[in-house]
Amino acid sequence: MHIYRTHTCAELRADNVGQEVRVSGWVHKKRDHGDLVFVDLRDHYGITQIVTEVDGPAFAVIEKLRPESVVTVTGKVTARAPEVVNPNLPTGAIEIRAVEAVVQSAAQELPMPVAGEADYPEDIRLRYRFLDLRRERLHANIMLRSHVIASLRQRMIGQGFTEFQTPILTASSPEGARDYLVPSRVHPGKFYALPQAPQMFKQLLMVAGFDRYFQIAPCFRDEDARADRSPGEFYQLDFEMSFVTQDDVFAAIEPVLHGVFEEFADWQGKGRTVSALPFKRIPYRESMLKYGNDKPDLRNPLIITDVTELFRGSGFGRFASMVEGGNVVRAIAAPNTAEKSRKFFDDMNAWAQGEGFPGLGYATQKDGVFGGPIANNHGQDGMKAIAEALGLGPNDGIFFAAGPAAQAAKLAGLARTRVGEQLGLIDANRFEFCWIVDFPMFEYDEDNKKIDFSHNPFSMPQGEMEALETKDPLDILAYQYDIVCNGVELSSGAIRNHRPDIMYKAFEIAGYSQADVDRNFAGMINAFKCGAPPHGGSAPGVDRIVMLIAGEPNIREVVVFPMNQRAEDLMMGAPNFATAKQLRELNLRPLEVAKPGA
Repeated sequence: MHIYRTHTCAELRADNVGQEVRVSGWVHKKRDHGDLVFVDLRDHYGITQIVTEVDGPAFAVIEKLRPESVVTVTGKVTARAPEVVNPNLPTGAIEIRAVEAVVQSAAQELPMPVAGEADYPEDIRLRYRFLDLRRERLHANIMLRSHVIASLRQRMIGQGFTEFQTPILTASSPEGARDYLVPSRVHPGKFYALPQAPQMFKQLLMVAGFDRYFQIAPCFRDEDARADRSPGEFYQLDFEMSFVTQDDVFAAIEPVLHGVFEEFADWQGKGRTVSALPFKRIPYRESMLKYGNDKPDLRNPLIITDVTELFRGSGFGRFASMVEGGNVVRAIAAPNTAEKSRKFFDDMNAWAQGEGFPGLGYATQKDGVFGGPIANNHGQDGMKAIAEALGLGPNDGIFFAAGPAAQAAKLAGLARTRVGEQLGLIDANRFEFCWIVDFPMFEYDEDNKKIDFSHNPFSMPQGEMEALETKDPLDILAYQYDIVCNGVELSSGAIRNHRPDIMYKAFEIAGYSQADVDRNFAGMINAFKCGAPPHGGSAPGVDRIVMLIAGEPNIREVVVFPMNQRAEDLMMGAPNFATAKQLRELNLRPLEVAKPGA
């Protein structure tokens, strides 16, 4: 018999009754019933019930066990009485009568319990992450992550992609987020940078003649945490393809994403559906108008409508004067709210003010009659014209966002989401994908009073050189695209600008000289001068994919050892101060850091 186990804690069934077995694991729960002591023994695979009588040979050891102690139990498999069979446990028809118990590691008093799913402060959970990971939900999330990554890898290989690894120590880039810098010991005063993404390397692989690349790539960005973004590091399904159009990129990655989400749609019995192929494509400007942002949650049926012209010359003076001043008015339906109290609408207005906006206008409606200050001033006929534009029913209310176009779009988008949530309109059992396409190549930078890139400077402009030479820069669209699922942006991507002449011209419009491009992007521009294929790709975020499939609201719930919101690893004590010896080896000298309040 094996020294530690003949079976895992999830293997034994009624067919094993009568067998002498050995199992090892952690004490999940212990219950003392007077003449009997029961232990739920847990390992990576599941739970098996152990039982011993007070006069049994293993009682003296088992009786003293604390929760989370590691123990090896030898005994005979017996059938449970029919009335105590646990149908929710795969091993629920049997138990092990212990004849021997050996403590492998005795646990001290725990800083947080493992059994149960009670919430605990995040600092405690992260400081004792090794305990947190023993909890059923989190343990399952991490296993889901592993399975999702394996599925992504298998599907990419099936699509003809080859996996390559790109460097971790590289050069700092003047574009993008803040880099993590690594000082060089052998080159005093010089620094490497951890890659924000393998962007340039994957494009250089295409220049080198490799046709379809991918990797599950670690990326490093010194930026603040959010619910859907880890501070410090994250992983993405990075890929690039040669001799492709935007349609080719979509055709390659859509089956991978659709397949993975469909494979795990029923994870933990959730029974969700996945939007059909091909995924819907929404132009950027349409998305900003209809959904108020460029990452719409299509599970929400509400559509934002521009009603600016319907308030021009209106009896509601505030909106009429705003429209005359060049502002816009956007409307969002509030379906079936006739029976809602005035407080529902007032609370929405208070919420908007809490988000930093002047307020959110509204009109109630019951049996086709509109109420509220806006309706009283705009008139019933005017309100009915708005209702017709929105396709409202006789008991649907309306919310209004008014102001400069960008501000009104943002408020309308946030209000659309909140109304959908408040009224229970968002179907949690669906994964709805879409592509946001046709991003503007350039935008006007109000702060610096100049034209600048709006999204990705290395994207191919639609119309290529002709567009750059003949069109207003603010009218030029790019072959840039985002893939979005349930309101979460999984990644941005683009067909790349592979021609040096077009790249120089694009940067010239944004105020950069040819010398600037040659200096800042020497590796890429020099490679392109040696013959580069048309190429494009994207990089869906692995952490966000797993977060969506797991149904978790925070990305830290699907990362094995995440940092906290201040980019600290509480368990390992990172970041920490370097020793004087380490600093001398790197030719570095610490700066005096001002103390708070000094």
